[in-house]
Amino acid sequence: MSPFFIAALILSYFGLLIAISYFTGKEDTNEAFFKANKSAPWYLVAFGMLGASLSGVTFISVPGAVEDKQFGYLQVVFGYLLGYLVIAYVLLPLYYRLNLTSIYSYFKDRFGMYSYKTGSVAFLVSRTVGAAFRLFLVAKVLQLLIFDQFGIPFFITVITTILLIWLYTFRGGIKTIIFTDTLQTLFMLISVVVTIIFIANTLDLNSFSAIYDNVASSPMSKVFFLDDVNDPQYFIKSILSGMFITITMTGMDQDMMQKNLTCKTLKDAQKNMISFSVVLIFVNILFLVLGLLLTQYAAEHGISAKKDNLFPTIAMLPEIGLATSAFFILGLIAAAYSSADSALTSLTTAFCIDIIDLDKKPKHQQKKTRKTVHVFTSVVLVIVILLFDLIFKDVSVIWELFKAAGYTYGPLLGLFAFGILTSSQIKDKYVWVVALIAPIVSYAINLYSPVLLNGYQIGFEILIINGLLMFLGLVLIRRK
Repeated sequence: MSPFFIAALILSYFGLLIAISYFTGKEDTNEAFFKANKSAPWYLVAFGMLGASLSGVTFISVPGAVEDKQFGYLQVVFGYLLGYLVIAYVLLPLYYRLNLTSIYSYFKDRFGMYSYKTGSVAFLVSRTVGAAFRLFLVAKVLQLLIFDQFGIPFFITVITTILLIWLYTFRGGIKTIIFTDTLQTLFMLISVVVTIIFIANTLDLNSFSAIYDNVASSPMSKVFFLDDVNDPQYFIKSILSGMFITITMTGMDQDMMQKNLTCKTLKDAQKNMISFSVVLIFVNILFLVLGLLLTQYAAEHGISAKKDNLFPTIAMLPEIGLATSAFFILGLIAAAYSSADSALTSLTTAFCIDIIDLDKKPKHQQKKTRKTVHVFTSVVLVIVILLFDLIFKDVSVIWELFKAAGYTYGPLLGLFAFGILTSSQIKDKYVWVVALIAPIVSYAINLYSPVLLNGYQIGFEILIINGLLMFLGLVLIRRK
């Protein structure tokens, strides 16, 4: 597939997104941008959230990690389901009862202004890092497939990537994203299914039962790791990590909750959350099966690509066929942007509502201020992605993303847990200090855990440790 064809395919795709943005963004108001006027159909939100939850990181990194991690990631996915139940029946009722636009407004009423600002800043850091990880991965793939062929430097690729998102979100915001996410999720799922069918056929697996038998008999399909408690993929650690990753990265994340809060009623939002969480398990199984088949295909054809390079390398081979390669490109772009566009919108929302108190500004300035913040957020993402290019090289990005989440989302976990599980008040002005100390101590514990804990290696459960330290810190500063 030529770089010109790929570029034309991507431009056509974005032309479609911009067209959707034109029709959904006609009502260029802050209420539509932030809340979609609380009129979004729950089933559209649920379907679109699949793409936002999976993202380009899942699209590339989960298949690429199968050779090294087997199907161990599925343990984390089962933990996700438990986390979504907590979100549906604990957090969503709280958010709807308080009629929140920014979910961190809860901290202002519960604890005070310092807690409110601390929670929002924690989200801004967390989501910026997470969104940058996802976009970094896609930008690297685009660089490999298109921009290297024309001698265009990586920083231009990054700027182009962010600019395209800005073009179709700057007017409609979350209202536009609900519809574009639906389209993007559809493209992503079609891409995975088409690739599985093609690779399976080349491996002489011409039926569903043949694919199932092949997967079941492969040592790479091992799901449960129950033998070694020191293994980062140990079952209990993975389940708990998945549960708390979901509670924090979805339930305590303005990005994901902003979509749920566009539903008309709490009941609709809960239906969205439960249906989405069940379907998500089967979608992740598809990605793992794809990873196993890609690994087998690479071994059979002498392809040396590993980890995040595996899927892109095979998908773009001439013998794969133009249609399969085209669906790969569409799926990759859809998976990446379904997560990144909502991140850009939610970062704008949190900064406007929580940091600069947009609602207190004169009415005639509010829309202009929101758009300025939208541009500023885009520039910040560009800078962070370029920094990642200097730091991360031969890594599986999804594991680095979860590691980062363990440190950045921990303070949010501790704050929400203390607010919901206790009735205590705290010395609000010290909250930001605790929020800084908890991740630092968590990092030290993780670094020295093999020595301190007799060889035990901490995995994703660093998020739980971080949240617990934040909770204990809040206990120490509670009012007598």
